[in-house]
Amino acid sequence: MTTEEFNPNDATTTPMTRLQFDNRFVRELPADPDTENVRRQVLGACYTFVNPTPVADPKLVAYSMDLATDLGIRPVDCESRQFANVFAGNEMLEGMQPHAMCYGGHQFGNWAGQLGDGRAINLGEVQDIHGQLQMLQLKGSGETPYSRSADGLAVLRSSVREFLCSEAMFHLGVPTTRALSLITTGEGVVRDMFYDGRPQTEPGAIVCRVAPSFLRIGNYELFNSRGDIDNLRLLIDYTIRHHFPHLGEPSKETYLAWFKEVCERTADLVVHWMRVGFVHGVLNTDNTSILGLTIDYGPYGWIDNYDPDWTPNTTDATGKRYRFGHQPQIAQWNLLQLGNAIYPLINEVEPLQQILTDYVELYTNKWQQMRADKLGLNEYQGDDDHELNQQLQKILLLAETDMTIFYRRLADVSCEQKDLSDEALLEPLMEAYYAPDALSKEDKKDICDWLRQYQQRVQQDGTSDQDRKARMNLVNPKYVLRNYLSQQAIDKAHEGDYSMIDELLEVMHRPYDEQPQYDHYAAKRPDWARDKPGCSMLSCSS
Repeated sequence: MTTEEFNPNDATTTPMTRLQFDNRFVRELPADPDTENVRRQVLGACYTFVNPTPVADPKLVAYSMDLATDLGIRPVDCESRQFANVFAGNEMLEGMQPHAMCYGGHQFGNWAGQLGDGRAINLGEVQDIHGQLQMLQLKGSGETPYSRSADGLAVLRSSVREFLCSEAMFHLGVPTTRALSLITTGEGVVRDMFYDGRPQTEPGAIVCRVAPSFLRIGNYELFNSRGDIDNLRLLIDYTIRHHFPHLGEPSKETYLAWFKEVCERTADLVVHWMRVGFVHGVLNTDNTSILGLTIDYGPYGWIDNYDPDWTPNTTDATGKRYRFGHQPQIAQWNLLQLGNAIYPLINEVEPLQQILTDYVELYTNKWQQMRADKLGLNEYQGDDDHELNQQLQKILLLAETDMTIFYRRLADVSCEQKDLSDEALLEPLMEAYYAPDALSKEDKKDICDWLRQYQQRVQQDGTSDQDRKARMNLVNPKYVLRNYLSQQAIDKAHEGDYSMIDELLEVMHRPYDEQPQYDHYAAKRPDWARDKPGCSMLSCSS
């Protein structure tokens, strides 16, 4: 990371002084009148004022330079001692009003009641260089009234994963909250990673997350569950006024238009997840953003070998509620809970039901076009393309097939050369198979049969191989943040070596580019990582 010369005597270049806060969330919404930081039920409030817990020895591990630039923070600022102090919670800047949000949620399909920011503290809203307000939030910064039985802290391993994935998702073009910084605290945090009764002390860390808002479905659910319709209306009106202003003044019609747009944004989000092979892993309603952002990176994962039934969450291993292929249905279920929450402001079932019904068609259309884009087709064409994709699903399941590599290398299969042998046709794809020698003759025949159908379909579009490859490589990434890569970076970080975090941050900044110097980061999951903790499934422990 480069730095620029800093003159400590020049007041205009004092680190962090240029951040301008405009905390409309705490200014316009009701606060908890009790400021005592003890676990309790918080009624009639959207948040509680609470300060981060100071830490012993904050040290900067990494930061997102492009996000810092968007916030008007220079590299020299990021590498200052003040930056580490501020984004570890040891120092408050003028204008900050730290607080934790109050919300509820359905967890694994069951109503959990009040949840809230148990280990996240919002510092305040700062204006970025584009004029948009962004909420700065510290994750792992200590106890809040919503911490329940937990300590409000986070460990380095989960913080590395959240920091890297937030930025990787952004550069993949997936709507997401972002991560400004990763800072170690100099303190140990006790965690039972495997839930086996053998807790260990791990290095503590804090991530500064950034988003226009961290509002989620659970914020609205909690007020409705308590019959607090006045504050429900107040929160929805606030949401529309600041985050959906194009919908106009709040009214029954506006509330329905807002619900419809939340459904549309959620559909877009899940289509992106399916496009890049991301599995959220804990898609509860309290982890479902009202802005259609990926939020709360807990036990998430990336599809290595294509498996629609795979979940990265050990807690979900039996039920597989949050498995890869089930994410569209879970998103709709979560949206149903939002519809239930806002019903008192509508008092009609039919329009809410119609919007949820429309979500299915909306998602299906977006999903179909996304699949056409991944294949380099101009547009999705009805029954023929449905059959093409159904057969593709079957061949992806014939043997362990790396989803990311398969789609990326499919762009190298010629659709202009019609007389290729089966061996030549298959050659570009062999890298995608975890055990290529195990492919039977029948498997290879089925794959080649599909490839010849695919060639014919591309020829119908009249797209050249060169144009098709360029188009496909814009939507099929070469690099994704595979779990084993994050775990390798974590293992090194535990030894005090943060170089792989910086390198992965650099690679994932351009995930669609070839970057041949980083080819090793585009490789299949190695055999040793198949069952290694942290490289496949993860627990909710952090």
